[in-house]
Amino acid sequence: MSVLTTDTRRDLEIRRYPLFAYVLVPLLALVLQAWLPRVLGRFAWFDLLLIVTVFFALGRRSPIQGMLMGGILGIFQDALTNHALGINGIAKTVVGYLAASVGVRIDVENFTIRLALIFLLSLVSSAIYIFVVRVLLGLELDSNWIFEIYKALGNSLIALVSFPLLDRFQSRD
Repeated sequence: MSVLTTDTRRDLEIRRYPLFAYVLVPLLALVLQAWLPRVLGRFAWFDLLLIVTVFFALGRRSPIQGMLMGGILGIFQDALTNHALGINGIAKTVVGYLAASVGVRIDVENFTIRLALIFLLSLVSSAIYIFVVRVLLGLELDSNWIFEIYKALGNSLIALVSFPLLDRFQSRD
């Protein structure tokens, strides 16, 4: 009986996506992330780029790729705001790493586990963002943890719909 190590298990379960999915899905999320808050105003309780980062990091199960995707998407998100460049990049880099690392260790095919992960990773991202702004930059930030919980719930609801849709892009070998 052969024993599956973490590396062989990860190699067997890596999801592959076509190149257009790696380009168009983050680009669409970036455009919607910039446009929807202008339409919805204070009701914009979501972070689409975080959802995309977690989705691809869980699917690819590579911490390095998760970090790179999270960092790049976070910097693009910062470029569209008036915040300091790199704050979301730091938060999404850590989230991408954590999502891929968890994806290596446990079975993330279970939909409940995916929802719990997106909820928890959304809270981690918010905590890192608040830490960087308040402690490292010393800036005043009007934040409320109730709002962050609503944001995490909003991300979970969006993931509830978007993860099955994004799973359809998976390449079959």
